[in-house]
Amino acid sequence: MEVTITSENFETLKNGQKPLVVDFWATWCGPCRMVAPIISELAEKYDGKLVVGKCDVEESEELAAQFGIRNIPTILFFKNGEVVDKLVGAAGKQKFEEKFDALLA
Repeated sequence: MEVTITSENFETLKNGQKPLVVDFWATWCGPCRMVAPIISELAEKYDGKLVVGKCDVEESEELAAQFGIRNIPTILFFKNGEVVDKLVGAAGKQKFEEKFDALLA
């Protein structure tokens, strides 16, 4: 299950027990809409192993700025509170699965 990432819950999720995947996106972004069903499917598949969240860059501009998000979709992978990987732009399901698996390794 995906969670909505906001300034209010980000620090708690980032420093939680499970790794965190954050999809920075916007409603008007075509590639974001292409990636969204893949992210949703993987959020279900990896439920209980990691936390998958979506952060609307227009609603949480300060978070996007904090991580220098200039292109969307940008997916950041956090482990132990630190960014350990990043994927910019649309990608296929296999690429996302590789990144999710690497985060759990």
